[in-house]
Amino acid sequence: MDSPWEENPDNTSEADWAKLSNEFTNSGYREGIIAGKESALQEGFDAGFAHVGVPMGRDLGSMRGVISAITSFLSSKSQEDSTTLTTARKISSSLAGVRFSDIVPVDEEAEQHAREHLDANDDPVGQSEELLQKREMEGLEDMLQRLTAGTISRPLQGRPTREDVIRLKEGILTLSGQLGLDITP
Repeated sequence: MDSPWEENPDNTSEADWAKLSNEFTNSGYREGIIAGKESALQEGFDAGFAHVGVPMGRDLGSMRGVISAITSFLSSKSQEDSTTLTTARKISSSLAGVRFSDIVPVDEEAEQHAREHLDANDDPVGQSEELLQKREMEGLEDMLQRLTAGTISRPLQGRPTREDVIRLKEGILTLSGQLGLDITP
């Protein structure tokens, strides 16, 4: 039986068994890796959402709401030339220009991971999809800025920082104190 076309039934079942065993081992390994990645990904998302995204988004939204209410209140009192109203409008305009991506801390681990995959694949398709989604969100934020009532155009001096937002929050607290309002943005 030197011909490869002649089969030995004993060798065939051992070869099939070895092949089947190898395929199951590889498949189990792949499924374990995928499950581990999904678990770590979900944990990271949950932590980022709960400890970064929600609190920062809520604070920014509260500040925008408070300054909008103050601006509306001052506008209704027909104080168009009031320095208080002008200050409120400036704060409102500045807050409208803040994007979430401007103030969120950089996730160094995620960026390093993305760089590794980009280097390994040399295929920026996944990155460009993520960038498209980010740009779409930034477009919505820019639209919000343009729609903000009473905005005063400000010269483009770069993107706002977390420190800028902290100063704006202090400005809101000062302004609300001057008006005798007990507001916590």
